[in-house]
Amino acid sequence: MTKVKNQVDTCDVFCYDEEKVTRVSSMIEAENLSPVAGIFKALADETRLKIAYALCQEEELCVCDVATIIGATVATVSHHLRHLRSLGICKSRREGKLVFYSLDDDHVEMLVTTAVVHGREVGVRE
Repeated sequence: MTKVKNQVDTCDVFCYDEEKVTRVSSMIEAENLSPVAGIFKALADETRLKIAYALCQEEELCVCDVATIIGATVATVSHHLRHLRSLGICKSRREGKLVFYSLDDDHVEMLVTTAVVHGREVGVRE
């Protein structure tokens, strides 16, 4: 006897609300979502997410601090920080022989911390 799963993630019939679809479609088409996708793609890498989360905890950290915190080499951290900086996720400043990084703005911090909190909540449900 074959058991069939109850599919709760699809509709039993295909129909849509034309007004909602038209409104939302035009909103999506009006936005340039490529930069947003780039941010999420960058933060999908666990090392870069750890770096961004570390930067949420302190105003700024030098490359050596970040490397020590996440348990990676300075070269690896520098590579990832350059990528995050190129996407506008973080910024840097040089002080003598040290380079300090911080998040670019409050939006990035909010995005990362919200994702971490959501991850905790999802983890509790599993």
